[in-house]
Amino acid sequence: MSDHPRPLPPELFEALEARRERLGPLASRILYFETIGSTNDVASGFAQEGGHEGTVVIADAQTAGRGRRGRVWFSPPSAGLYVSVVLAPGRARLSPERATALLTLSAGVALSEAVEQVTGLVPAIKWPNDLLVGRRKLAGILAEGVAATAAVGLQAVVLGFGINVMSAAYPPALASMVTSLETELGRGIDRAALCAEAIASLAARYDDLLGGRYDAILDAWRARAFGSRGAKVEWDTPSGVRHGITEGIDEMGALLVRSTGSVERIVAGEVRWGLHAAGN
Repeated sequence: MSDHPRPLPPELFEALEARRERLGPLASRILYFETIGSTNDVASGFAQEGGHEGTVVIADAQTAGRGRRGRVWFSPPSAGLYVSVVLAPGRARLSPERATALLTLSAGVALSEAVEQVTGLVPAIKWPNDLLVGRRKLAGILAEGVAATAAVGLQAVVLGFGINVMSAAYPPALASMVTSLETELGRGIDRAALCAEAIASLAARYDDLLGGRYDAILDAWRARAFGSRGAKVEWDTPSGVRHGITEGIDEMGALLVRSTGSVERIVAGEVRWGLHAAGN
């Protein structure tokens, strides 16, 4: 495993430079690894040590990539994008919970926009952190708060994302559940261009967050969201499994579900999605 950053591949350097004016504070420092355990872990380490906002960690492969709720993110060499960014949303004067929720929604919009810009494919967003093509997963997002030291000041959030770019030999348990851009489009994808566009698009949506333009984020998310309204879902509670029909998200990013005559807010936990309700 490569423990030290390597020079950026020329094609990635050129793609980022072509978008330099759109990157804002992001990609002020870029660390590229051929193979590491997890980009989120490396980015978190830099954040804890006072690593400044905008640091981006990119890997060609991960040996311990992870997604939401501790799931493994399959990260074979050269087959996907594995990226983490150090952000400081405390500047937006939001609670840590809302900042993390809005960052996750912002990233979903940004990645969907980037994929559309580079490939023409428009993936749907599934609450809270996945991109789908049909019912198969194309990309995932993981936002993790980092405990700031006294020297760091503002609390950091590490935002990681993975996009399946090329087809790969997925483990049997995943093969029927995931897809890749190459599989969907039947052609090769410029991985460097997609990586750079994803960071640039994220920079624009992060600017919306810091500027208090929350409606712009929420409206864009709703326009691209899979099942944000009219989808059958179920989730676990201490009293058993509940069922309902989705009714969108609120300003805090919580999923709204109508169940037994009332609307409930789901802010965390596992939601299992069924088919759209009749007429939706």
